[in-house]
Amino acid sequence: MNDPFRRARRRRIADTVQVVDTMTETVIGHLGNLSETGMMLIASAPLTEDALYQLRFDLRDSAQQPPIEVGAHLLWQDRASMPGQTWAGFRFICVPENGMQHLRRWLDSPGGNYA
Repeated sequence: MNDPFRRARRRRIADTVQVVDTMTETVIGHLGNLSETGMMLIASAPLTEDALYQLRFDLRDSAQQPPIEVGAHLLWQDRASMPGQTWAGFRFICVPENGMQHLRRWLDSPGGNYA
């Protein structure tokens, strides 16, 4: 696969980090892994293939940073083994600079497990 977005280092998520659809203010699932360019979501709500989403998640690091808000494009989804859940791959299309800085610090912090 030659996709530069896919080549980004992806950090697995050890804790449950909920993801909120900011348009509806509802939790749509939790993070599976995260990179500078996108994320894998374990979705617990129905999602629309090839749609754009405004999402928010809180990495809960020691710096007490505000939650990160992103604009994201749903690239794919696949049924998970747990009934009512799907795996969903998102590419970030817009991340405010302060959110990107926070994300980079979190990705580079010690203790990460990378895919």
